[in-house]
Amino acid sequence: MTDASTLSPSVHPSVPRPAALARWLWAVALLVIAVVAVGGITRLTESGLSITEWKPVSGVLPPLTEAGWIAEFEKYKQIPEYKEINAGMSLAAFKGIFFWEWLHRILGRLVGMALLVPLAFFAWRRAIPAGYGWRLFGLAALVGLQGAIGWWMVASGLVDRTDVSHFRLALHLLTALFLLAALVWTARDFALMAHDRAATRPPLTRMAGVVIAVLFFQLLLGAWVAGLNAGYVASSWPSMNGHFVPEGIDWSHGAWFAFTNDPFLIHFIHRWWSWVAALALLLLARSLSRRGARTEPTLLVAVVAAQMTLGILTVVTGMSMWIAVLHQVTGAVLVAVTAASLHRLGRSGA
Repeated sequence: MTDASTLSPSVHPSVPRPAALARWLWAVALLVIAVVAVGGITRLTESGLSITEWKPVSGVLPPLTEAGWIAEFEKYKQIPEYKEINAGMSLAAFKGIFFWEWLHRILGRLVGMALLVPLAFFAWRRAIPAGYGWRLFGLAALVGLQGAIGWWMVASGLVDRTDVSHFRLALHLLTALFLLAALVWTARDFALMAHDRAATRPPLTRMAGVVIAVLFFQLLLGAWVAGLNAGYVASSWPSMNGHFVPEGIDWSHGAWFAFTNDPFLIHFIHRWWSWVAALALLLLARSLSRRGARTEPTLLVAVVAAQMTLGILTVVTGMSMWIAVLHQVTGAVLVAVTAASLHRLGRSGA
């Protein structure tokens, strides 16, 4: 199959530039983390349903006149969230929640441009190493898919609900984190190639598969906690309102429904599965340290400790917004550090 790196004109000779490609992807990864941060603020300020239409092009600009703001506000007044929760909201308050959703969407578009424009340039300069063209185009396409998932998520809260589906929110967040991990992994591929052109791509090891599964489950639970506002059901730790297993779990629709929909049960599992995830990541750090790595184990231990601490603080402060946002951002950083660490593990042949 012809690689995408050969699809550009033959004006320039093929001169792969893996170091430049690595720096580019690291920059995009940082931008994705910024999008996750603003997404957390959007969620915690209940701003996500303030823009009731998906306009990928014209939606770049917010309303520029008072009449435009009033028209946008009138659209918001038609959805259940306004009628059942925010009835009587002022136009000034609406502008506040509109800002965060608008900024979140703008940053998402910026990620797409930050991938597409340099990718076109590198392809034109024939600077993409063989075998990586389609992967890079796939990452760019994933940003477009992520935008579609985001609108699909928002649409779930515009007709019959006052909030978005926590299942769709989870897919939206996990897709962003998968994109982040893929950016980091590919950036490390290019960095390795810049150091040694003959280096082979590291594989995913058996240990990597276990770590990914454990961390994925924790991230899924975290997304459900966010989508169900389950962080608010208890503000004590380690107990939940004076009980190890919280009271209030609704088992009336069966265990599976409770596991996937009950905020008390999901919060409970999320807070204790975090210790399983921490153990898996610390074992990964130990394995890397035994193989001579220094940077990755240190970062893993530091970020795991920070994430656990922030999780507890988020609970005991009654969901302090900025601590909760920092908890989500640190979770994204943890995904990036884990991806880099698993890449290193593959290089060691573990």
